[in-house]
Amino acid sequence: MTNPILWLILTLLDIYFYIILAMVIMSWLVAFNIINLGNPFVRQVAYALRRLTEPLLAPIRSILPDLGGIDISPIILLIGLQFVRYLVVYAYFTLL
Repeated sequence: MTNPILWLILTLLDIYFYIILAMVIMSWLVAFNIINLGNPFVRQVAYALRRLTEPLLAPIRSILPDLGGIDISPIILLIGLQFVRYLVVYAYFTLL
């Protein structure tokens, strides 16, 4: 039997993981001119993804050195999310 609180935390972490991936893919599509931010729908999706991810990406970017246009903050955030996910599962099973 699964704990519903554990399920909710892990599901929210998974959803945020996919939101970050969507933001990265969207930024690549815009950078390579595959999609255009002039389209209102694309602009709205990009705005929503930016608003959801910037609160956690901005502090990471402020710590990282300048890598000449390469932004590795999403990678670090994804690794951090996986760490938190495993930490939550570990804490749950050690407290049983």
